[in-house]
Amino acid sequence: MTNNIFLDLLLEKHHQTQEVPTSRMVSQWAYSLLEILFPEVSEKRLTSKGELENELNKLKLDLKTLLINTKSCEPIRHDEIVFDFFEFLPQIYTYLIKDIDAAIEGDPAATCTYEIVRSYPGFMAIYIYRIAHRLHTSHVPFIPRILSEFAHSKTGIDIHPAAIIGSSFFIDHGTGVVIGETAVIGDNVKIYQGVTIGALSISKKMAGKKRHPSIEDNVVIYSGATILGGETVIGHGSVIGGNVWLTQSCPPGTKIYHNADNKIIESVWVGK
Repeated sequence: MTNNIFLDLLLEKHHQTQEVPTSRMVSQWAYSLLEILFPEVSEKRLTSKGELENELNKLKLDLKTLLINTKSCEPIRHDEIVFDFFEFLPQIYTYLIKDIDAAIEGDPAATCTYEIVRSYPGFMAIYIYRIAHRLHTSHVPFIPRILSEFAHSKTGIDIHPAAIIGSSFFIDHGTGVVIGETAVIGDNVKIYQGVTIGALSISKKMAGKKRHPSIEDNVVIYSGATILGGETVIGHGSVIGGNVWLTQSCPPGTKIYHNADNKIIESVWVGK
């Protein structure tokens, strides 16, 4: 390929590429919102409802600007999306408070809300997921994935914004956690580092289909466990041990772990 042909190819690509906000712009908006919801993360302190309203109005305008800069967003929906997101923001906040409570209750090393918000990568990843998920449900292109990759780069935790995750979710340590696009996770679920909730098949033919597991309420998944497949359901109250590879469903109350001979042992608790 000659130099001129190469330059022509690059120039054509520049002409054809859709305009999308930069990762820096998107992440700054998300962090500014975090500072309003949880002032523990910054030095900024607001002293009146008026100041709070002014800051929120600025964030609304900033979100609208991000949407306008995303050329594939329909102009007529900009205001609708911004209104929907900020109307839902109190519910997002309620979810996040429950996530923090789950971390305090689930980690003996946790001492207070301040510590969780400031220093736990799991909380940051869950915060980004919850705002990205709301934008995803409003059919906003690109921005939710930019947010999730920002969280991934900062925390080592990769949560697709389309995943459905219930309340009181706790990721302990977190590095290497992967939660796929069609995963469904119930309430009061706790997972450790290196857990994969992924697809059994990566064929492009599976796009748009349920490819990732469903995790019911009150499940604990220990480090290094891999759970795969769209038909895989982990019943409520189950415990999945470390480094378990699982591609089939298990009933409620199941404990799955490796014994000393590295064989998978399955036990079922039968109760109410």
